[in-house]
Amino acid sequence: MGQKKSFALRIDAELMEALEKWAADEFRSTNGQIEWIISRALKDAKRLKKKENSDDQTRESD
Repeated sequence: MGQKKSFALRIDAELMEALEKWAADEFRSTNGQIEWIISRALKDAKRLKKKENSDDQTRESD
């Protein structure tokens, strides 16, 4: 994915609670879950190029 950048994010407390639970259910950090959600949305919107050997492609082919 390349170099990481940090930024402040203001989010509704109810959304954050749901996000934290979802992340825990998926065995991810909250930050990792946010990255996964954004990455998935960008791919679905065809705004991010798919990598040849990405984890998502491997999982989808199972």
